[in-house]
Amino acid sequence: MTTAPRMQLVLSENWTMTGGRADLPLLVRWAREAEDAGFDSVMISEHIVLGPDAGANGVMGNPRDYALPGNQDPYTPWPNSLMLLSAIAAVTERLRLAASAVIAPLRHPLLLARELGTLDLLSEGRLMVLPNVSWSRDEYSALGVPFARRGRLLDEHLEIWAKLWGPSPVSHQGEHHTFEDVYFEPKAHRPDGPRLCFGGAGMHDAMVRRIVRYGHAFNPLGRPTAEEMDKLAQAMKAAGRDLSELELIGGTRAVFPDDTSCADLAQALESVPEQMAQGFTTFCVKPSQFTDDPDGVGSFCREVMRRVGALS
Repeated sequence: MTTAPRMQLVLSENWTMTGGRADLPLLVRWAREAEDAGFDSVMISEHIVLGPDAGANGVMGNPRDYALPGNQDPYTPWPNSLMLLSAIAAVTERLRLAASAVIAPLRHPLLLARELGTLDLLSEGRLMVLPNVSWSRDEYSALGVPFARRGRLLDEHLEIWAKLWGPSPVSHQGEHHTFEDVYFEPKAHRPDGPRLCFGGAGMHDAMVRRIVRYGHAFNPLGRPTAEEMDKLAQAMKAAGRDLSELELIGGTRAVFPDDTSCADLAQALESVPEQMAQGFTTFCVKPSQFTDDPDGVGSFCREVMRRVGALS
């Protein structure tokens, strides 16, 4: 018997349905409607600020498309993802909360661990975090963080978080952060902290290393090749882990007929069975790619669940 796919509603970048405004109470309502429809999770990404490099490659043709490096208007609203997920946690019961693209190097690891641990406690273990380094030099420059060190900064975050979820007091001496005998209480809901997901474009060595050491899930940007998945599987095996331990998160790819129209949902879901055959179990879908009606998200979610149920 085939297990039904788990669906994840992308709540970032839906501003075509809100007149370009950051209507956060509306997003919270959509999350409740997604839970009622049977969705497994919601995803929210982040930027702290944007600069001119946000649109350096030319703004996307259809504003419903996904925001990618260099294709977005710098006026695009990016509210604080963790605060928004906290509001969603308060009005939902089982919906998992995916804090996607948390740009860890732009914060101090103790402060970010406190925020993540608190949200994980509030949601009773429903938090999944995708820490990454992102891509905007302008954003790093505005916050005074060296762009060239972003990978090493992320690695140090992960090392410190792993210590903090263990017994207090905690000490650390690293390349960027040093502290002695700090008491980190309360901790997260689980003894080993929130679930950690990693992803991005390609299967570069640093990402593989982070997945193998810390990962509970993998969310690639686009469709990974068989060779890339084999590279990850072999690295997991070498570390005494199995690829089946990871939640593999796939997606739907909207095809827009023009720059002013929504995409066809059925067409976007066609690849789900193929991805499931490759071991992917969770699939992201962004509502604004398929509807312009802010009051129609609940019915959209029900339609998604009906269609993926039939596919599986």
